[in-house]
Amino acid sequence: MSKVAVDAIASDPAQRQAADGRRVRGDASRRTVLQSATDLASVDGLDGLTIGRLATASGRGKSSIATLFQSKEGLQLATVAAARDVFTALIVERARTEPRGVRRLASLLRNALDYSRDRVFTGGCFFAATAADVDSKPGPVRDAVRTALVDWYGYIEAQVRHAVANGELAAVTDPEQLAFELAALNEEANSRSLLLQDERPYDLAARAMRERLRAAGAAPDRLTALDA
Repeated sequence: MSKVAVDAIASDPAQRQAADGRRVRGDASRRTVLQSATDLASVDGLDGLTIGRLATASGRGKSSIATLFQSKEGLQLATVAAARDVFTALIVERARTEPRGVRRLASLLRNALDYSRDRVFTGGCFFAATAADVDSKPGPVRDAVRTALVDWYGYIEAQVRHAVANGELAAVTDPEQLAFELAALNEEANSRSLLLQDERPYDLAARAMRERLRAAGAAPDRLTALDA
């Protein structure tokens, strides 16, 4: 849009209101489409996320979806960003009510298990599904998935480091190793539950997480989030 057009809209209340209305409708359409996109990608992977498939799932026209995202890569990147927003809100932000260290770590792990068990996305954890889809395919989409997971793993490790620094875990604890084990338990619970169509893996993972943290020196009363 030219500067002249922008200035004209800014000076005309009716035109400004119309432009605002179009923007609101466009944002609403984008959110609705991305809800379908994240769900589809959790099952079919990002490569299986096509404009045609998404049009069918969302009830939108192909042309309107193409207008919103411009290309398949644009759609994939927007889908990863939308899924990351959901992941952050349901897992990370909810845990921030707890103090840094073991309590927040236990809350993070419980939230991650519940996010998968509750099938926020039909295919379980969005990032577990899409990482397997793009891990050997260099490019912006893989970079976006990798960044989201690196940040998640890093946040788990950061809470372990806080716990060690606060004396909540033994000083000899290796934060990188412990964070790896905890994340692996979460991912195995997600994978096995999907394959077996059984919720038992989440209980097993929570128990293993709790026992691993207790072995590292965590007090039981700081791990109640992981109780069955």
